[in-house]
Amino acid sequence: MSVINTPIKPFKATAYKDGKFIDVSDADLKGKWSVVVFYPADFTFVCPTELEDLALNYAEFQKLGVEIYSVSTDTHFSHKAWHDTSDAIGKIKYPMIGDPTLAISRNFEVLREEQGLANRGTFIIDPEGVIQAVEITAEGIGRDAKELLRKVKAAQYVAAHPGEVCPAKWQEGEKTLKPSLALVGKI
Repeated sequence: MSVINTPIKPFKATAYKDGKFIDVSDADLKGKWSVVVFYPADFTFVCPTELEDLALNYAEFQKLGVEIYSVSTDTHFSHKAWHDTSDAIGKIKYPMIGDPTLAISRNFEVLREEQGLANRGTFIIDPEGVIQAVEITAEGIGRDAKELLRKVKAAQYVAAHPGEVCPAKWQEGEKTLKPSLALVGKI
């Protein structure tokens, strides 16, 4: 079953952010756009490249009113240790959520039960707490923050302009489509 267009499920967790441990829940993801990025584990290989890419583009997400949340099944203590010892992870300013109970990973349907690790999953969530986009990749395939920014802009545009859709490779400011019978077979 797809989680697209479904509300996020309730959760409570502890995250590491700005040198502190903070409480985070599903309520924190409501009222603004959010991106939740699951990754397999701290102290690994592809994960720090992705999380650093998000960190380097974090200001752009913030300009769009988007909060980023990274999640792995590690603890918030592990997140702090990784943040304190890795140059790449040390750049992160967004919350790093610990999911040692595996509940959040199960809620978002990215948990690899047999390993206790999350798949590499990205979720764009609207201000009502509804999942608008999902991307799941195999463990060895890294994601791109610039492409995620493009998808967030498209999701925000579609939400603000009912009746319009964004075609492939759409960039902010480009032409959109208005689906209608007149377009059938014309594209």
